[in-house]
Amino acid sequence: MKILRRLRRWFGPDPNRFLRSAHGVIHVGANVGQERALYARHGLDVLWIEPIPEVFATLRANVAAFPRQRALQALVTDRDDHEYEFHVANNAGESSSILELKEHRDVWPKVAFTASLKLHSVTLPTLLARDRVDITRYDTLVMDTQGSELLVLKGAESLLPGFAYIKTEVPDFEAYEGCAQLADLAAFLAARDFAELSRSRFASRAAGGHYYDVVYRRRPRP
Repeated sequence: MKILRRLRRWFGPDPNRFLRSAHGVIHVGANVGQERALYARHGLDVLWIEPIPEVFATLRANVAAFPRQRALQALVTDRDDHEYEFHVANNAGESSSILELKEHRDVWPKVAFTASLKLHSVTLPTLLARDRVDITRYDTLVMDTQGSELLVLKGAESLLPGFAYIKTEVPDFEAYEGCAQLADLAAFLAARDFAELSRSRFASRAAGGHYYDVVYRRRPRP
């Protein structure tokens, strides 16, 4: 999935051009930090957040060579200390989620859940306070949490005024059961003064629907 996305980025409009104006990224749903070199090329401070213990170990090793990048192990949602059954996917954990697979199978039929973990969640403000993270270093939120992006945003609502950009992976169909869809995120962010800056399609469903990388920018204050 990430290879397909990279190919589309190489041969289409660059969805990451907004990073030229950013100074720091909080990336929720880090996996193994595939974008670490991209962020480093833009000279960004980066806070990676990944819930799966084995994947987190790889992430931490991968970013160790980047002095401005740090990794935390956590499951971020809209609730503190709530237990979730976290489903681990067979594609190196990339499609793992607190939600069940649904129409995701129509796009990637070989992806399946092969294990599950009992994980306790944390909201982003609680996590940053607990680990003494200086939020002023980060003006960009990136999410790749496989359907729970709206939960991440709701839990982080007090922090949203400090972000200039929010980038998310999101479908316009029910890829996971009850997942956040494009219209849901657009409405939530519009009510909080964010407008869509760019949209890049990286996968499609034969029966209808697409997956996108979408970047939202905070509207200028009058």
